[in-house]
Amino acid sequence: MIFGSVCSGIEAASVARHALGWRAAWFSEIEPFPCAVFAQRHPSVPNLGDMTCFMDWPDATIDLLVGGTPCQAFSVAGLRKGLADPRDNLMLTYLAIAAKYRPRWLVWENVPGVLSSNGGRDFGTLLGALAELGYGFAYRVLDAQYVRVESHARAVPQRRRRVFIVGYLGDWRAPAAVLFERESLRGHTPPRRKAGQSAAPALAAHTRGGGGLGADFDCGGGLVAPTLHGEGDEASGGRTGAGVGIIAFDTTQITFAENGSHPRPGDPCHPLVASGHAPAIAFDYEASGQNGFGVGQAASTMRSMGRANSCQSGGGCQAVAYEGAVRRLTPRECERLMGLDDDYTAIDIQGKRAADAPRYKALGNSMAIPPMRWIGERIARVEKINYA
Repeated sequence: MIFGSVCSGIEAASVARHALGWRAAWFSEIEPFPCAVFAQRHPSVPNLGDMTCFMDWPDATIDLLVGGTPCQAFSVAGLRKGLADPRDNLMLTYLAIAAKYRPRWLVWENVPGVLSSNGGRDFGTLLGALAELGYGFAYRVLDAQYVRVESHARAVPQRRRRVFIVGYLGDWRAPAAVLFERESLRGHTPPRRKAGQSAAPALAAHTRGGGGLGADFDCGGGLVAPTLHGEGDEASGGRTGAGVGIIAFDTTQITFAENGSHPRPGDPCHPLVASGHAPAIAFDYEASGQNGFGVGQAASTMRSMGRANSCQSGGGCQAVAYEGAVRRLTPRECERLMGLDDDYTAIDIQGKRAADAPRYKALGNSMAIPPMRWIGERIARVEKINYA
């Protein structure tokens, strides 16, 4: 299958579907760092740039259009302007691109806040427009921590709930077959976190490797990391702070120094491996100095320090605590939380390795690999049945 990608970011869609033998016809992205990432990782695919200029794009035949238009106005913590927000008029631009190229399949992704934005009317507008274009559709909320595919048999330890719409030209049954299997209709919901029986312990953050933290924060244990976000409060799916978690599935003995992602010989290091220590503590705190809170079995939102009045320090509010020490997660660990290969975003820019700040932001704005891979596999299965 040949697909076009809009709001491409660092092109998680291509990574997820490479194993399926699918080919990207073009990307559409304007942020400089993501453009540099996929220019180096996928050099043969053209970037058509600003998606609002789609009328000038060349004609092409694509089987699928994929995109995750900006979610800020649809998030619970955002301004909730919905379609009145210029960023989310890109949702309508996505539909116009679908009308121009008429692919058989559509895949659209956003935060769960889109379901309730403007009393649900914004989401209803999107679904109504899909129907007017002749697409049958189905939608479902998927959480990355529960999605297991061949490439990620143990899923990723990040709670990342996203709404996925799958559309098919002329028929709703095909997208329904993609998103819903019999097992998912039995009503067995994921386990819920239980309220703690006592107050979480306070952790003094005046410790080495803490990225300049200067307050006490309530902490809680957990092996599932928070959602990675790229734009601060407005991009979060809820006011859940800037949490992080350990990478429990890492079985390599890679260690990271207290000075961040650039360890030096002799630096005090700590292996993030499930067998390497007693469980580390993932916790949240706000860059503005507000207190964080306990995270239980699944941590909450990790931000990129991209909000207003931020120092753009890239991940300064992402922390993990162990044995009395506190440090932020490294970009490599965040890549693992998204299901990407190590150092996927560690590109060279003007002869130097990319700084951490744009890597954190790009990762927070990306899609998690397992859900995208799972949807791709399901589409391929339905295609096989339809064209057998």
